[in-house]
Amino acid sequence: MLANVVMRRLGVAGFDPAPFFWLQGIVGLGALLTATVVLTKQNRLAKLAEQRAHLDLKVTLLTEQKTAKLIDLVEELRRDMPNVKDRHDPEATSLQKAMSPDRVLAALDEGNNPNVPPEG
Repeated sequence: MLANVVMRRLGVAGFDPAPFFWLQGIVGLGALLTATVVLTKQNRLAKLAEQRAHLDLKVTLLTEQKTAKLIDLVEELRRDMPNVKDRHDPEATSLQKAMSPDRVLAALDEGNNPNVPPEG
């Protein structure tokens, strides 16, 4: 617009007259390119977030399995030690069972699809 005004004052015909057809096209193209870049970046960030969540789930499941194994070993050690009174601990018994990754994935799928009725 400024170039058109300056060119008119100098007595030269402007290259983009008053409705500014070319200027609108350039602004529209700029908006299209900006939207494309933003959506591409958001898509990349969403993929990274999904990969991080998947890795976090794997680490959590591995930690849970290791914890269950440690509880099992401590309970076995407690049962085998002659100077420690053997007793039944229902909480330790339930914690000794490692979580099944397949059941976790099924529960996650149920959470992502609320239209599916829960299994019973």
